[in-house]
Parts: sequence; structure tokens; C-alpha cells
Amino acid sequence: MSNKNRNSTHILIVDDDTSVIASIELLLKQNGYQTISANTPQEALDKLADNRVDLVIQDMNFSRSTSGEEGLQLLKQIKSTHVAIPVLLMTAWGSIELAVKGIKCGAADFVTKPWDNQQLMRTIETCLELNRPFSNQPISRAELDEQFDFNHIIGEDPLMLEILSTIGRVAPTDASILILGESGTGKELIADAIHRNSSRKNQSLVKVNLGGMTSSLFESEMFGHVKGAFTDAKQDRQGRFEIADNGTIFLDEIGDLDPSSQVKLLRVLQDQSFQAVGSSVTQQSNFRVISATNRSLGEMVETNQFREDLLYRLNLITIELPPLRKRRGDIQLLAEQHLKRVEKLYKMQNLSIEDEAIKWLQQQPWPGNIRQLTQTIERTVLISSPKKLTAQDFISNNENSTSHNDTIYTGNLTLHEVEKLMIVKALDAYQQNITKVAAGLGISRAALYRRLEKYGINP
Repeated sequence: MSNKNRNSTHILIVDDDTSVIASIELLLKQNGYQTISANTPQEALDKLADNRVDLVIQDMNFSRSTSGEEGLQLLKQIKSTHVAIPVLLMTAWGSIELAVKGIKCGAADFVTKPWDNQQLMRTIETCLELNRPFSNQPISRAELDEQFDFNHIIGEDPLMLEILSTIGRVAPTDASILILGESGTGKELIADAIHRNSSRKNQSLVKVNLGGMTSSLFESEMFGHVKGAFTDAKQDRQGRFEIADNGTIFLDEIGDLDPSSQVKLLRVLQDQSFQAVGSSVTQQSNFRVISATNRSLGEMVETNQFREDLLYRLNLITIELPPLRKRRGDIQLLAEQHLKRVEKLYKMQNLSIEDEAIKWLQQQPWPGNIRQLTQTIERTVLISSPKKLTAQDFISNNENSTSHNDTIYTGNLTLHEVEKLMIVKALDAYQQNITKVAAGLGISRAALYRRLEKYGINP
């Protein structure tokens, strides 16, 4: 945000502790913002009625009681009369559950006391940026490509254009982003695009697959360790959060994280500080977090498999990728683009696909989404001899693959039935080799074991 915009931005600070107000006022004024303060809920409402306010920073307790009911009530009153004003809650670490209630009541985000000034400023600027009107929204792929770097993402379907437009808007902020979608829909590509279009694009994008990561491995991998911290720690090692300083960290398969590691992750996301295993020195890291999963975190919260407070820390913005069957208009673009990659990979020339073959591809269910489409094309190129692929080439290859149990027809099966059938077929195709089955399905071994248990499959 420019200095001119900051000078015209008014932030209301509501807290019964005058020292807290003084500290935040000083920080905001040093960064060019205009401030207004209030010590009580009623005074805050009066200030809102008499002044233009762009953001409210609000404490949750205004008396000896620490229930937070006064704070929740004030939040509800603010959102009922000033729905467009974002509210940033401040609460102690032990009251994060209270902050989650506030998020459900309409708060934009929350920070914990004591706060880190740099992190608080990033949160404030993110809330303000996300609340700005988004004018001149691009409506075509060409317009999007003029403004943003989406070179690695193929698609012109309206669903994809909406997603790309959202990425263009939120990428420049430090907002945490949760990417949802079935396996094979391209969640990692979306994370790449967010990073490339952010202010952190010249820094590291650190990718971490959390599938099957144990609690002990999580600490060493994410926080690092010092020499001698455990038997095999023969030298100091940087953790992923340290490597991601000033950059972005991408947490893939976030839904597979065990409960103990979820607590540790929540803590480091709260204040962006951590200690390496075997060290008593606290380190700070300025990172932006993007996470992804093909699981329903909402359902996992309801069954106590995933922490609700962690979910709200991760999904300030949620991007849900459509399965390929809901964007069939992009299948031709995807097929032609991958054919070019196959040409380059295998040093071939002038490969093409007949129109009838494209129609055949567009009619398939693609339960494995883009990953399955690209594998089908690559396999057909390698098996078939003509440079121009026909529908019969794909049909013959598909029939041959079906006889080897690595392609399936889904009919009217539900998504869960399709997933179970794919696992059974893959087990047969890879002769019960769990590692190969997991790799073939594009999931971790731990995720595969969970699905085997879920569907009662005994390999």
C-alpha cells in the first residue's frame, strides 16, 4: 500500500489497556496510518458512528472476566452496522478458541498477544488489501495474462478464469491460502502461480509434502536440528521454515498431518517463531503459508481429526479447484499442451490429435483428473505409431490398459466408489506393492493406508 493510501487510512484501536493502545498507535503512525482509539465497547461504537474507519483492531476482554463475551458482543454490533469494515481480533494464545468464535461471527483475522510488530503490520496490511474494492476485474484469459504470470496454467473455462482472477487479487498480499481439490487437479501449480505473482517471487518457494510425516520427523524437518540433538544428527540442519524466510512455504497434504504436529504447526503460524530440535534459541522467520489437501477439512474438524483453530489460521482465503469433468472445455487445450511436452521429452516431431479423438477424451470421466489425462496421452503416444492420434488409438490403448487393470470405467459410481475401485485396480496392477500403488495414484503411503482402512481393503 502506498504512503498516500496509508495517510488516508483510519484504524480504530479498541482495548481497555492504555499501554496496548499506545504501543499500536505508535507502530501504526510510524508506518503512516491514521489512528483512533477507544477504551470501551460503547466508546468504540460512538467513534465508529462519528468517524470514517477502514479497519478495527479489537481486544476480546474489557473487564476482569476473561470469557470474551463482551468482545464477541462488540464484534457482532460492529458487523451488524458496519458490515464492510474488517475487524482484526487480538487475544492471548490460550484464548485462540475464543478467536475462532470471533472468526465465525465475521472477524477478518486474529493475532495473539504478545505480538510481533512486523507480523502485526503484515496482518493489518493483508486485511486492508483484501478489503479494497477490486475494480476492472479481467473477464478473459488474455486480460489475465496481460496482468499476471500464469504461463504454467492451462485453461479458459469460466471456473478457471474465476480462480485465476482470485489468485491475481490475493497473491500480492500475505494472506494464508488453502487450496482444495481432488488428486490430480493441479494444486501445486496453483501454489506456484500464487508465489510467482507475489511480492516474494524472488525468494524461495519451499515445498513440503506432509503425507505420512511423523511427529518426530515433523520437528526435525520443519524446525531443523542442531548437531547431537539425536543419534543421527551429525551436523546442524536448517528446517523448512528457516529456509522459507522472506519467501513462501507450501504445505501439501495438510489434511494428513497428525494431531501432535497440528499443535506445533499452529504455534509457529501464530508468531512465526520456532526452536530447532536440541536448541534453546528461538528463531524468527517471515514466511507466507500456502497449504493444500484433497480431503474435507470441515468434515475432519467435525470428527476431531483436524484442529478448527488451525483450519482458520490456514484458510484466510480458500481456493477450490474443479475436477476435470467440470471443465471439459479445457480438455483440448490440456491435451494439445501435453502433446508438446511429450514431443520434447521423447524427441518426437509433429504430433497431433484428431478432432474425433478430442471428442472421445472430452467424454471420459477422468476420476484421476489432469494427471490421468496426461498419463493417458503419453501412454497412447508411446504405444501407437501414427503421428496423428485417432480416437481408435485411445480406445485401443484404453481397452489394453483395462485388461491390465490400470484404467477403469466408472458408470454411475459415486466418488467414493470410484476411489475404492481405483485402489483395488491399482493393487492388482502393481501386484500389491504399496509403494508403487501410492506413487501410481499420486498419494503418500500414509494416505493410501488410511484409504485401505476406510474401505476395508486388505492387500
